[in-house]
Amino acid sequence: MFLTAFVFFAVLLGVLFMHYIKTNKERTAWNLFYSRGKDSGFSVREMELLRRVAVQEKLEEPSAIFYSLERLEFCIKSLVRSTNLGDMDDQDAIYYEENQNLLSKLFDFRQRIEMDKPTGRSDIYHSRQISEGQNLRVLVEGSGVYRSQVVKNDNENLIISLPISNRANGSSSWVGKKISLYFWREEDAGYVFDTEVIDELFAKGLASLKVIHSDSLFRTQKRKSIRIKVNKPAYLYLLEDDAKAFVPETEPGLNCYMEDISDSGCAITVGGLGESDLRIKVQFELNSNPIIMSGTVRSVAYKEDINRSLLRVEADTLPIETRNKILAEVFGTTADDDDDLPFKLISEEAEAMYADRGIGAMAKGDVNMGISFN
Repeated sequence: MFLTAFVFFAVLLGVLFMHYIKTNKERTAWNLFYSRGKDSGFSVREMELLRRVAVQEKLEEPSAIFYSLERLEFCIKSLVRSTNLGDMDDQDAIYYEENQNLLSKLFDFRQRIEMDKPTGRSDIYHSRQISEGQNLRVLVEGSGVYRSQVVKNDNENLIISLPISNRANGSSSWVGKKISLYFWREEDAGYVFDTEVIDELFAKGLASLKVIHSDSLFRTQKRKSIRIKVNKPAYLYLLEDDAKAFVPETEPGLNCYMEDISDSGCAITVGGLGESDLRIKVQFELNSNPIIMSGTVRSVAYKEDINRSLLRVEADTLPIETRNKILAEVFGTTADDDDDLPFKLISEEAEAMYADRGIGAMAKGDVNMGISFN
């Protein structure tokens, strides 16, 4: 009898001890979760929502959301799924707006991690470090902004192609002109410096200018967002009323092709000669979701031999749902299928209309709208 009671109490003590260990471990895990979440900039309410996701997904170490990319992206995918439910019950509807805000915060956190990664490219400090082929914008006071490119660069000389613009350049001499050169260095930042033209010449078969080197480049800005390459047809519209910036268009616009995208803008290829500072709207499809991005054309790279322009567009502030959909694509946290069929069908149905307008067919490698933005 005594032995039976002893065994019973021993087992009971063992169960209670294991329960204590488990409870203490869970308490410690959640304390660490809240501590790491606070250090990462999340509010108490946001952490409560994240805890809900962690419990739902049965994460063994919930605090890993704040230091493991794998766990962070797993959590983002879970939220993406829950906010994309076709039929939401009342409880889901209550959390929908909060989930969108939380998703946006998680994407900011994810983007910050990516931006802090070493790019392998260090800052540059003088013009001798500029790569040949680098695209330039030439600013001439009282004259305007021109396009150019570095033709040759060595310790003695910086040679740039003869600057051109959308307007007639005239025949006046460049020698002695004070100019400012601006360029964007991929995966780094923008740079600008002042210089002077000292000669006009031909270099590598191109009409060119020789300018004075500068030992003080001014670094203007760092990249603000992560871009990804895309290959998507889109429609472009000139935006005449900002009140309609995010109102869906029901008629096909001008054919264009999207080259890259981020939550702060995009790059698109169009036929003809583009123009900077235009207000435009781009409408396309992403994972079967219609997306509208309105903004301003900040730069134009025109290829005269094929009569096409690459427009870099700075987006207006996007609605939070649109921004989340774009960032889900950027960081690969969308659904597995990317079905562009509906958009392609719309393009096919619009061919007759485009033919009537004299606009070329939409196809990769054949983007010719037959128009000029001038």
